[in-house]
Parts: sequence; C-alpha cells; structure tokens
Amino acid sequence: MKLWWSPGTRAVRAVWMLEEAGVDYERAAVDLSEPRRDPEFLAASPMGKVPALEDGDVRMWDSAAICMYLADRYAPDRLAPAADSADRGLWLQWMFFVPGAIEPAAAEKEAGRLSVPRVNGWGNFDKMIDTWERGLEAGAWIVGDRFTAADVMLGSCAIGMRAKGTLPGSPVLEAYAARCAAREAYRRALAAEGSAAAGGSLGRAR
Repeated sequence: MKLWWSPGTRAVRAVWMLEEAGVDYERAAVDLSEPRRDPEFLAASPMGKVPALEDGDVRMWDSAAICMYLADRYAPDRLAPAADSADRGLWLQWMFFVPGAIEPAAAEKEAGRLSVPRVNGWGNFDKMIDTWERGLEAGAWIVGDRFTAADVMLGSCAIGMRAKGTLPGSPVLEAYAARCAAREAYRRALAAEGSAAAGGSLGRAR
C-alpha cells in the first residue's frame, strides 16, 4: 500500500488512519510547490492533490473517502461500525460532516464572507460548532464511547483549528481535541510529519 502525502495538509488524516488501522504502508512525500508529473501519483490523484492512496488495484484520493475505505477494509467493527449496526448511519453522517460542514463553514468564516444559512448546506460557523458540540454529549467520542474513523476526521479538524486559534472557546471541543491528540497513532502521524519536514521524502511505516 502506498500513500502520497505532504506535511501540513489534510493528508495527515490518512497517515493517522493508517496508523490506527495498524497496516503496513509506504509514505511518498509530494512537493506541492512543484508541478506534479509522476504518472503513478497522477493515476491515483488526477487533480494532483494529497492524500492519494494506492492499494493493489485500488487508486483513490480524498481524505474522507480514504479513511472510510481503510476503516471498512482493514478495521471493520473497530474503526467502522458494521453495515447492519445501529451506529452505522450516525458514523456515516459524522464521517462526512467534515467536508460537508466543518471545512466550508470554517473557510467562509476565515475569509470573512457573508454567511447565508438559508442557502448554505452547512448553515453557518456557529450552527456547525453547536451541532458538533451536541454530537459529543453522548460520550468521549463522536459515536459514544468508541473511537472510530469519524474521530480521525473530526479530531484532525479540532486539533488543526485549535492550533490556528480558530476553535471557539468551547470546553467540549477543546477537551475533544486534547483526547484525539493524545492517541498514540496520532503521535506517530505527527512524527512522520516531523521526519518529512527534516528532509525525509520517503518512508516506510510499520
């Protein structure tokens, strides 16, 4: 399995997810400042974006899709509820809350654009934050007391927003970010980021 990635991007989610799943994989760093011409990379990511994954005959991009694929294929019933589980619908909803609500709402707020909640599928930033907080009322993780791939997606946002100072004064989300950042798999993903920043362009994990 091969993952194309770049430090400081959404690709950290895929690295974190692979570490949580405990599978063997190879990391290939992509220099986003240079034109991407590697045919193997472009076969997996036609838009030239990271993360991109190659797993046998499977080639795919998009962090949410990659995290869902890895959870279902390599950590079913651990990082992904079974298809017939009562938790499956809730898990799917939160898996796509990141690209569907958190990221567009945060981008809108950071850019200072006028929000139009009646039109926006994500409502607005405050509504998104309120929904996220209420989702964590049931337990330590977004699907109750069980850590799943949805927490990789959401946790990466909470940690990133906290680092940028864009996470509002929310004790619930601050505590959630701290729990996610304390996970050993996340720490290994951070170590990979540090290795690439120090000049390591290709690494093998696990």
